[in-house]
Formats: sequence, structure tokens, C-alpha cells
Amino acid sequence: MQPVRTVPDYNIIINMSTNTVDNQRKVTTSRLIEMKKRGEKIAMLTAYDYSMAQLIDAAGMDVILVGDSASNVMAGNMTTLPITLDQMIYHAKSVIKGTKRALVVCDMPFGTYQGNPMEALASAIRIMKESHAEAVKMEGGSEIRESIERILSAGIPVMGHLGLTPQSINKFGTYAVRAKEEAEAEKLISDALMLQEIGCFAIVLEKIPAALARRVSEQLSIPTIGIGAGGGTDGQVLVMHDMLGINKGFSPKFLRRYADLATAINEAVGRYIDDVKTGDFPNETEQY
Repeated sequence: MQPVRTVPDYNIIINMSTNTVDNQRKVTTSRLIEMKKRGEKIAMLTAYDYSMAQLIDAAGMDVILVGDSASNVMAGNMTTLPITLDQMIYHAKSVIKGTKRALVVCDMPFGTYQGNPMEALASAIRIMKESHAEAVKMEGGSEIRESIERILSAGIPVMGHLGLTPQSINKFGTYAVRAKEEAEAEKLISDALMLQEIGCFAIVLEKIPAALARRVSEQLSIPTIGIGAGGGTDGQVLVMHDMLGINKGFSPKFLRRYADLATAINEAVGRYIDDVKTGDFPNETEQY
């Protein structure tokens, strides 16, 4: 049985992990760059609500991403495209309330930044003002450079996202590995260098060859966060529902499941139903 401990100021009990949470100093964009410089890997995970954000933050997570994957795992949509700016702000606001240490980054949803840089800025400002998120994430390279620059000019930190960009699924037509061909790989490298040059503090690299991800990571002074991009990036990110085994219908090669919550929840709910049906719950000690 693993020992348990109470993390100061969190008021919840968590299992001991290999991460000792050596300090409770707030994670910031500059701290992520410091972590890359000293070779410390960055752990990032998605969250969409207050309760799960509390648990993930207390475990010592470096970055919590309020991902537009909420469209899939929270709203049941097939793609990330339908989620709205208002919905992303709602999720980010909930996560912020449950987070003390981790840096909270909020995805900018599809349609809020791709066309008009001024609309992009207005969308980013709404996210920052209404949710209190600490940075935004945007998918794409040179195509959205002007929007990124406009947002950065307002003092809003931006995390880039290259490789497989799910908001462009209808353009790609598939979730297959990207940048396997030389031309696309060279564009990705060029875009990564451009994102660093204009001021992005980190870049997500999704579903690209591991060798390419390592090459990009070695050329950048800002950290890269990989998902399906091998171990050569400066950090890793997964969707919470996938790595905890809540969503068992999604099993890509890059996914490692750390729990089987789908089975645990199903069994717990089943026992509750049985206890209610048989009259076992509540018993005499569970009533006033």
C-alpha cells in the first residue's frame, strides 16, 4: 500500500508519486523555459473542471491544458470544431479555481483566430479576462502569424501547436502521422523557428515522427511538448480521459493508460444500484 500525505494548502489527500512536488512555487512561462535549460521534462495534462483540476494540480502537474478536446470528451462531439469560445471560457474558469501551482493554458477554439487578427485578439482577451487563464494555445504556423503577433503584442502568452492540428481535420481528412514527407517536415521546422522568433513560450508537437520532433526540439530554446511525437521533446501531454482509462474507445499507439477508471466507476455505480435496490443503502449508521 502506498503512503499518503497531505499537500499544504490543498486540503486533499493524494497518493505519493515519483514527483515530490519539491516546492509550491507557481509554474510560469519563464519557469518552463528554465526547465528546458536544465533538462527537466515538463508534464502537461488536460482538465476541464474544478474537481479534476484540484486533483491533477495537487499531484504536481506542471501545466494544465484546458483543451478544446472538451468538445470530444465532455460534450460528445466527433471533432473539436463545435466547441465555442463561451464554452472554453466556462471550462477554463472552472479549472483556474481548482489550480494553485500549475500553469493553466486555454485552447483558442476553431474560428476565433484563423481569419481576422483583431477578432483573434478580442477572443484571447476574453479568455484572459473572463476565465483568468494564464496563456492561450493556437494551432498553426505561418498562416496565423499575424493573429499570434497581435495577441502577443497585448501581453498575452501564446503556446504554439504544430504537426497534426485537430482543428484542421476536415482539411487533412485523417488523424494520421503528419510531416513524414520532406516538404511538410521542412515547413514544420520553419514554422517552429518562426513561432519562437515572434515570442511564443512553448510549442506542442502532435503526431509527427520522433526523429523530426527531436530535431525541432534541439533547434529551439523554447520547450516543446509532445503528443505522439516520441521522447525527444521537452515534455509530454495527454488527454486526461485517455490516460486515466475513462475513455476506452480511443487507443492510439502513443497512449499509455495509467488507470482503468471506466471499470472502477462502472463497478462502483453497479454496487450503489444494488445497494439501493436491496435496501442496504442507507443503513442505520448512514441516516439521522
